[in-house]
Amino acid sequence: MSHDDPIGAAKRRSVARRRIGAGKKCACGESRPLALIAGSDPIICIECNARKNGRTIWEEHHPARRANDDHTVRFRANDHQAELTEAQQEWPKTTRENQDRDPLLADAARIRGHVDTVRLVDGIPIDLEKLRAALVAVYGPQWFLREEFAGCFERES
Repeated sequence: MSHDDPIGAAKRRSVARRRIGAGKKCACGESRPLALIAGSDPIICIECNARKNGRTIWEEHHPARRANDDHTVRFRANDHQAELTEAQQEWPKTTRENQDRDPLLADAARIRGHVDTVRLVDGIPIDLEKLRAALVAVYGPQWFLREEFAGCFERES
């Protein structure tokens, strides 16, 4: 995350930690203060609370913010709140709010939103590579040809 306002970012993190309490985490292991529900006892994350109440754990995220673009992308609620929404707070206020619907600011927001999203999913290729190594260790280098994996990796053309 780039810090256009490092003092503001530090303040938001500090407020979130104080709001939740030091060292708190959900039973699922979630410990990011912005993904935890203040005042819950026991402490619970947004996703576990949604499951508990029969709701989806997915939320619609506006990568460029609603002021710039109506497009949404589905993300897990904890990531949406703790990472993506927080990252947008780092953007210049004029870009976040875009009161005049300036097309250059809207494009800047779209690019910022894309970069924030890429940062969030940045670890996925590494996780896939680790998973592949584990599968090779168990099943050999052509693990993907095994019957139990049939159809898992077919791509539509």
